[in-house]
Amino acid sequence: MSLPELSTSNRFNGRFTAPLKPKPVEISFSPVENQRLANLCGALDENLRQIETVLDVTIARRGEHFTLRGKASQTALAAAVLQNFYSHAQHHLSIEQVQLGLIEAMNPRHALHPPADDTTVITEPALLTRRKDLRGRTPRQVEYLQQIQTHDITFSIGPAGTGKTYLAVASAVDALERDVVARIVLVRPAVEAGERLGFLPGDMVQKVDPYLRPLYDALYDLMGFDKTSKQFERSAIEVAPLAFMRGRTLNQSFIILDEAQNTTPEQMKMFLTRIGFGSKAVVTGDITQIDLAKHQKSGLIEAKQVLEKVRGIAFTHFDAEDVVRHPLVQRIVNAYQEYEKQQ
Repeated sequence: MSLPELSTSNRFNGRFTAPLKPKPVEISFSPVENQRLANLCGALDENLRQIETVLDVTIARRGEHFTLRGKASQTALAAAVLQNFYSHAQHHLSIEQVQLGLIEAMNPRHALHPPADDTTVITEPALLTRRKDLRGRTPRQVEYLQQIQTHDITFSIGPAGTGKTYLAVASAVDALERDVVARIVLVRPAVEAGERLGFLPGDMVQKVDPYLRPLYDALYDLMGFDKTSKQFERSAIEVAPLAFMRGRTLNQSFIILDEAQNTTPEQMKMFLTRIGFGSKAVVTGDITQIDLAKHQKSGLIEAKQVLEKVRGIAFTHFDAEDVVRHPLVQRIVNAYQEYEKQQ
């Protein structure tokens, strides 16, 4: 029996050859500015370590000279990232700035720099929040913000860290500050994520505090603690457990239903029919993290099937590439998605 002939890619002069390793990429900054170089690298080269971890490359530095090793596509991206960060390193670069820059760089549909036009902001002038740099970081986030502006009911479905809740709260704060609405109503189903919280003391607000903490965190970040507390005192911001929504009609309100994957179909229908005149509603959820009993169907999944073609209702479907948290979160989401496919 004759052996199959070796392909030309696996032989050279009759000998096997190991695949060639990618050539390292070398970049230098000239003229060098020592302070800018220090800002780029961070304390103890922490910023460089972030780039290595996220982009899966190795960076060796001697002064202003950098040698990058890894896959060709990744070293080219790392070189572009270093150039971009160096151009913005007149001042200290925080870890958050570096991680956000890396997230934008890894998104294949998003440039290292924000678009020249103003499509990344919700309205002109910019959002009336404490975060002056708030904008959509990915194309889907930009689309999400625009849909909230132009639709009375907006659904956002996707994994953790894609900005579903935070951008909804930012839009609500902006609407309240501009007097577009009279109040913000925060709604969340009180479904335990596997834990048994037992009896919680206090009034209704205190009982549901643990469930609404992510919404509070976003409010404090966008409005400040003192201002948020005053708005609660004057009932401009209201906490409404989903079970207590039946029979109400909410006019001139910006309503956010968070963790909607944990609603039943009956609860979802009840919530959507509470919306009154001059109100907006945003429904957020992650259908991969449903904490309902196994025999219960998610109201968010059913609403997607029933309402996706209804005019006036918008749906935004986020993916792992839209994650805007620690860059490792995107890898975690991708790893779980691959694992679930294999299962």
